[in-house]
Amino acid sequence: MKAGFIGLGHLGKAMAKRLLSEGVELVVWNRTKEKATDLGVEVAASPVRLTEKSDILFLNLFDSNAVQSVLTGDEGVLEGSCEGKIVIDTSTNHFEAAQCFHELLKGAGAFYLESPVLGSVIPASQGNLTVLVSGEQSAFEAARPYLEKIGKNIFFLGEPALATKMKLANNLVLGTLMATLAEAVAFGEASGIEKERVLDILAAGAGNSAVLTAKREKLLKEDFSAHFSSALIYKDLHYLQDLAWSLRRPLFTGSAAKELYGMVLAKEMDTLDFSAVYRIMKEY
Repeated sequence: MKAGFIGLGHLGKAMAKRLLSEGVELVVWNRTKEKATDLGVEVAASPVRLTEKSDILFLNLFDSNAVQSVLTGDEGVLEGSCEGKIVIDTSTNHFEAAQCFHELLKGAGAFYLESPVLGSVIPASQGNLTVLVSGEQSAFEAARPYLEKIGKNIFFLGEPALATKMKLANNLVLGTLMATLAEAVAFGEASGIEKERVLDILAAGAGNSAVLTAKREKLLKEDFSAHFSSALIYKDLHYLQDLAWSLRRPLFTGSAAKELYGMVLAKEMDTLDFSAVYRIMKEY
């Protein structure tokens, strides 16, 4: 099996390593070439050169502007022949951009699988991500063997933009729950309870969740090296606000959480893990 992979940030590299460990031969491209050196694989000179070498192409990029640039920019994917190729985009996009990417790839004779993932670095390295997929059924079936190497749970939603909208709904839960847990820990500490004990009690009570399990050590040790950055959750909640506006629905908890992560960004902690919102809560 061979595939291309573009985007070697924290999550992208974890997925690339997982694919390699499962026997997939990769050719990769990343804007910062040094991020590819430890993979021991071929590094393409540009996205279009990578596209020439693979029929299945993974993307994992920061936002929709980055995806647009990789697809349509100078030496981008669409500068080459894309006939019959399948682009598996695991980025979390703006829902309107996702719709546009489907049309762009279709116009080039290719297939776009909008495939945002639920989970971060550790589940990615274990093949335990949840993958949401929108796109052509035939392309999904062709790509399934690759998706199954990174995802434990795969949900095919079909209609363009549905996978992205569901990913944003999921991150409403992710962002608000992380902020709530951070505030609860800060309250417990302010009340005079040792932080480790606060975490143990939350885990035995209403705070028991995959989020607390994943972020317990980060909260305890205040090691906020990024698995999923504050900048990413802020971006996702901003996209969610746009979705709420398009649906003519209010967004109560998501809007409040977004502004909390906005404070993390204002304090120039945007590259830290999103659990660093605890620092904001602790200050108050």
